[in-house]
Amino acid sequence: MFALTHFVAPPEESIKSQILQMVVDNLTDISAVAIPPSNPLYNLYQYAIGFEVHQYLEAMGGPGELCVELIVATDPRDPHTVTGFLLYLPLQDDPQACSVAYLAVHNQYRRQGIARAMLAQMSERYPHAELACAVNKVAYFEAMGFAVIAARGPQVLMNTREYASDGVVAMLDVAPIYRTVEVQQIHSYLLKQHGKRAMVDAEKQRDRHLDQLERKALAFVQERLGERAGQQRGSRIRLV
Repeated sequence: MFALTHFVAPPEESIKSQILQMVVDNLTDISAVAIPPSNPLYNLYQYAIGFEVHQYLEAMGGPGELCVELIVATDPRDPHTVTGFLLYLPLQDDPQACSVAYLAVHNQYRRQGIARAMLAQMSERYPHAELACAVNKVAYFEAMGFAVIAARGPQVLMNTREYASDGVVAMLDVAPIYRTVEVQQIHSYLLKQHGKRAMVDAEKQRDRHLDQLERKALAFVQERLGERAGQQRGSRIRLV
């Protein structure tokens, strides 16, 4: 069993810290980069994705363009234990639409319907919902009512309807995160630990991996949608 709580303002620190730990623990699954732990750059992306989610949580209920909502699953036997979370972004100019940013369920609580329940609660508020996932997760989300509508980089774009919303989703511009002193320090540490050649190889492996994922996503969508593949698109994005 589990309990769901909806947030439109930042949750308490204990919930935040558990969410961020879940992000770090599930980096390969929830990040579009999908970098494996074997890549020396893994720790750098753990920090960067964690910081990104932290910024989204801090922006909740704020005065800026960024609109963020959160659903948190907890264990009713221990209400302070977070078992899963869903962070999503309501679209501007379309009160029925939203875009999933991050979704994760704790390893010990999977296969209990937590992700399905969180997505269902989100869809009650925003029935026109969009998300992006890896090709191997498509069937999972199809079972929850999402349909393939396009390819977006290394991921497949899915929607609760067969077309994207005309609204605009405001998303964080993550590029500045990778220019922060903290990321530079992590990179310097990894460079010292692994050596320059290993780090160059790690970057090449990452790029090859992303290229492969992008080709795989595009081929999957083209096979699934046929001629419609070139006509489909996702929601418009505004970086803030």
